[in-house]
Amino acid sequence: MNVENYFIHTMSSPASRIGDDGALVGNRVYSKDLFFENIHFKRQWLTEYQIGYKAMMVNISDAIAMNAVPKYALLGIAMPRSMTLHQMDELGRGIKSAAAQYGIEIIGGDTISNGKLDISITIISETTSPLLRKGVKVSDCIAYTGRIGESARQLRYLLAGGKVHSQSRFVVPQLRQRFVQTARRYLRSGMDLSDGLFSDVEKLCDANRITLNWSKRPCKRVGCSGEEYEMLIAFDRRHLKALKSISKLTRTPLTVVGTAKRGRFVNRCKRHHF
Repeated sequence: MNVENYFIHTMSSPASRIGDDGALVGNRVYSKDLFFENIHFKRQWLTEYQIGYKAMMVNISDAIAMNAVPKYALLGIAMPRSMTLHQMDELGRGIKSAAAQYGIEIIGGDTISNGKLDISITIISETTSPLLRKGVKVSDCIAYTGRIGESARQLRYLLAGGKVHSQSRFVVPQLRQRFVQTARRYLRSGMDLSDGLFSDVEKLCDANRITLNWSKRPCKRVGCSGEEYEMLIAFDRRHLKALKSISKLTRTPLTVVGTAKRGRFVNRCKRHHF
């Protein structure tokens, strides 16, 4: 059983706004992701600056995925008493650096002491043309941006006691804002690719009561790689040429993996969160 989805469904109702990367209320999107020590990272893997930067970027990714412009952030931070003032400064510097990159104003939040470093961020964004998970039609193309699998490979290095480059995918997510904004008029549906291709295809299929007819199925190691922060998109096959041109213009690799068909998708990946 997917206990994460089970709990989320206990919060839902037929009129619920739950189900996308963020909650669309009017022209605003509200989104939140957690970034917890020993779940999403270990402190020996990343500097405090890198932890703060990545925590903010993985939250910004949800706004980008819905074609929303992030405006404000609320922070919730639980930190160990052992953290030095310098480490706190570096953590804050990383958070502010990512926020400044996207013009986000930090407007408040809360801090407490804790046994480890846990970060919760709420992003408030605005959009005039939201990109939602629902909307896929039978025969639509399903594709993803970027090159996936690197994050899982780098995680294996870290778990084995190795190190990764300071600009690697695991440390610095590469968000696709320009691609999403330029391609929006051609997209039927879209979502953040963060839990792994197979897991996120499952979410997209469940939202639209379809399955995927694979034309280019990656191996399990690549398909189950999480923490990619790319885009999973669906579009009418007639727009493939236009999207390939946008892919080239924005230097965003685009891989079509199949088409939507009637049926139910089965995900064989291990759950990341539980």
